[in-house]
Amino acid sequence: MKYRRLGKAGIKVSEIALGSWLTYGTVTEQNTAEACVHQAYELGVNHFDCANVYGSTPHEAERFLAKALQPFPRDSYVLTTKAFWPVGPGVNDRGLSRKHLTSQLEQSLKALNTDYVDIFYCHRYDPDTEMEEIVSTIDDFVRQGKVRYGGVSEWPAEKIAEAVQVQSVLGTHPLRASQPVYNMFNRYIEQAVLPLCEQYGLGVVVFSPLAQGLLTGKYRKGQPLPPGSRATTEKISHFITRYLTDENFAKVEDLLSVANDLGISLSQLALAWVLRQPAISSALIGASKPEQVVENVKAVDVELPLDILKRIDQILQ
Repeated sequence: MKYRRLGKAGIKVSEIALGSWLTYGTVTEQNTAEACVHQAYELGVNHFDCANVYGSTPHEAERFLAKALQPFPRDSYVLTTKAFWPVGPGVNDRGLSRKHLTSQLEQSLKALNTDYVDIFYCHRYDPDTEMEEIVSTIDDFVRQGKVRYGGVSEWPAEKIAEAVQVQSVLGTHPLRASQPVYNMFNRYIEQAVLPLCEQYGLGVVVFSPLAQGLLTGKYRKGQPLPPGSRATTEKISHFITRYLTDENFAKVEDLLSVANDLGISLSQLALAWVLRQPAISSALIGASKPEQVVENVKAVDVELPLDILKRIDQILQ
């Protein structure tokens, strides 16, 4: 495993991180899910991501992750969670208000069976809460020792910039992480989010680096959907179906040719391509089988030469 700093923070995270979205606490059998976590840890993954809304019910994935990580020393891994999305019918059961964030952090710490999380993300931007309230609440969590670093997920560049400005005025602890989507088929962060995070010292932890599984090569044009895959699982299939277009299928075939020429898998190519960006601290993978973790972790040793990167750009354009 290789490790990178989380932006300008002193903490280092594994280049491959293990996420819980759409997998743990939902569709992956408990023992298999636990085996994935243990396999990742044994391979040097020290970065485990979760959220209060992951799982079939609020905090379910967090409870699973607490059990799976229980054998390992707490100081040996980086643990994250998030809050924003609704967790109940109440008018204050959502958003980034001080009330909601405080309530959810307490419930997350209980579910995760820990006194602190290393990164606490504001899971989306909340237009109904003033930036001063959001920033000062996260700062309070850090000062209380319940959170080591504050972060944001899928915030637009202008709101990240606003948060940084408010932090400077208030003298609060700086945000140190941003978690956006990024893969070969979704590159929007390259325009503003990525350079802004690099400028202000936020480590970028990207999710869906394999485009919901399309960049594993198991989805091919004219072939039936693999049984038991994300695309055939009713509750989560809509996340990948938007990627399953004729244009993307054609690009996958060309990308498979590149991977074959390099003697690597398509997923390793896709992850290495993401990690070519120095501002990216980690790429979050989702795994329903331990062997998927083994294959994806090998991407940290893949160096993509300039001619290959140009070839990939030609395919993607």
